[in-house]
Amino acid sequence: MKILVTGGAGFIGSHVVDRYISDGHSVIVVDDLSTGRSENLSPDAQFHQLDIRSKEAAELIVKEKPEIINHHAAQIDLRRSVKEPLLDAEINILGLINLMEAAVKANSIKKVIFASTGGAIYGDAKVIPTAEDYPAWPVSPYGVAKLTSEHYLNYYQAIHKIPFISLRYGNVYGPRQNPEGEAGVVAIFSQKMMRGEQLIINGDGTQTRDYVYVSDIVDANQAALKREISGIYNIGTGVETDVNTIFKKLAQILTPDTKEVHGPEKEGEQRRSALNCAKAKSDFDWEAKVTLDEGLKKTAAFFQEA
Repeated sequence: MKILVTGGAGFIGSHVVDRYISDGHSVIVVDDLSTGRSENLSPDAQFHQLDIRSKEAAELIVKEKPEIINHHAAQIDLRRSVKEPLLDAEINILGLINLMEAAVKANSIKKVIFASTGGAIYGDAKVIPTAEDYPAWPVSPYGVAKLTSEHYLNYYQAIHKIPFISLRYGNVYGPRQNPEGEAGVVAIFSQKMMRGEQLIINGDGTQTRDYVYVSDIVDANQAALKREISGIYNIGTGVETDVNTIFKKLAQILTPDTKEVHGPEKEGEQRRSALNCAKAKSDFDWEAKVTLDEGLKKTAAFFQEA
């Protein structure tokens, strides 16, 4: 198949590109390299440095006529979305619409695979692990944009007959994750420990997330491509892990002498998150395989080698 992957130079997108190429597909990568990295790019992929909001990105889809759009390009910083909601909406909502309008004109798209969020969409849910049918009331512009995007994809499916599958990821970690900025606690902790810098845990560290290793995410993208399915699916482990546990496990691997230091709590931060992934298991036989301990060791090894 000919597959266009947006954000294909990013952390998750580049791993998806590698798997698709290894499976024999022809892959086109669109990435503006604002957060993606050129060293993540596969030499076997056709690369275009373009903004998904641009006329050029839309024209590329019409010209190349891919069969699949795998959409990972996004503004992913939740806290930035709070500070700059207009920018977040421009990239995450208008960028998607730009691509989908081009998809309609191309008249070649068999499916859109969309990278959504399983944490920010549900907010602080009262049911943990949280299933897809739980009411989605996000409290960040980032979460609102992801939910809005799912509604737009449903519109394009209903009106223009372009099927979609939305993968609501848990807290993804692994090799190539960007250790800069606010997102990616595993990558941030790993780099700071290796540099001998004192890291600060926000608040009491008991806030939980569903940490899922990137190869499991790639498996879900592979399954979404192969199976004749559409709809919304949680992709996580179903297990809550707090930040203090992540700190202790990484310290044990990298720098056992690192002191546990806590700072102010981040205002509005979600307290708990874990995803019920029974639907993915039932519909396309996907479930997370990599344990947290195994995934942390692999991630730490990557940063040590890098």
